[in-house]
Amino acid sequence: MPNCPECTAREKKKIQVKYEEETPEEERGREDLFKLFDEIDIPMKMDEKNRRHFICKRCGLYATREEISDIRFKLNQKERTRDDKHDDYLEWWSKSKKEKVEN
Repeated sequence: MPNCPECTAREKKKIQVKYEEETPEEERGREDLFKLFDEIDIPMKMDEKNRRHFICKRCGLYATREEISDIRFKLNQKERTRDDKHDDYLEWWSKSKKEKVEN
């Protein structure tokens, strides 16, 4: 059964905040944080009436596998910040005119 993407994302944020508060910066490791993330288990139940849909008993999400995958993708996408846009612009500006025309 798939895990609820919305509940899992909320739990990951809580765990990350708690980890950052409790662990000094020089002792933090991505592997330790990912081990904590692996402990999250919020399975969805299959809808008895419509076997293609899943229901989260915690938040009430009702979705198909494809919709769950889309939600998970959107939640895991990094938001573009102003600095990212600024870096893209500087990269474009520093290219030669020929490269700009080709792209």
